[in-house]
Amino acid sequence: MKVVLFCGGYGLRMRSGASDDMPKPMAMVGPRPLIWHVMRYYAYFGHTEFILCLGYGAHHIKNFFLNYEETTSNDFVLRGGQTELLSTDIASWTITFVQTGIESPIGERLRRVRHHLDGDEMFLANYADVLTDAPLPEMIDRFARRDAGASMMVVPPQSSFHCVELGEDGLVGGITAVSELPLWENGGYFVLRQEVFDHIPENGDLVADGCAQLAKRGRLVAHQHRGFWKPTDTVKERAALDAAYARGERPWAVWEQGGAGAGATGSRAGAGARA
Repeated sequence: MKVVLFCGGYGLRMRSGASDDMPKPMAMVGPRPLIWHVMRYYAYFGHTEFILCLGYGAHHIKNFFLNYEETTSNDFVLRGGQTELLSTDIASWTITFVQTGIESPIGERLRRVRHHLDGDEMFLANYADVLTDAPLPEMIDRFARRDAGASMMVVPPQSSFHCVELGEDGLVGGITAVSELPLWENGGYFVLRQEVFDHIPENGDLVADGCAQLAKRGRLVAHQHRGFWKPTDTVKERAALDAAYARGERPWAVWEQGGAGAGATGSRAGAGARA
């Protein structure tokens, strides 16, 4: 299935200074940016057709892939001054770059790439800045069996705060960690059918408009995931992921763990090719 990635936001909380115009998906985790980690996740499960919804800082994303260096994250042999790759990352990927506007909401970005989906009944979508080890094939299979317009991965609340129950006299009746409440939040991994476009107005939002309307009609399903899931909304969160990568703690890197990836890349076939 095709994978739509929303990577055109400003990412203001990720900025390191006034001169920093790097879009959030290009923040580094190890030797590669966030968007690469997300794409490698999908590619591991056989989904290698990507549609990038560009906006702010689009030239950074374009330049990264146009000047991609396979040797950065792959083993190779240097023989007679020529590089022989032992494995590849993106040689089998197809990447469509689409400028979807600087100020466009997520739903509008999706609307503007609809014609690139070729009318596919189902497709995947992601914010391009959240890492997880969620079982994607299971998520897709469960949705495919359901009569619904969209599936949203949901995760337990990540907040470290506590909720306080107050009585009318101001006495505290109880204290509960937000993470222990029977609540779920949007995890940013979607499986969608074309039906979602019927509920996203011009300049609308994917979740607040599209998913909300489907929910009212009983056509939105949730995939609950209690495993690894980490957003990167702040510099601190990105730094924590980078530090974990350096320690070798990379649960999101399913391609390094082997197993049941449907389309894991890494053979020498096509080595040296570019997306």
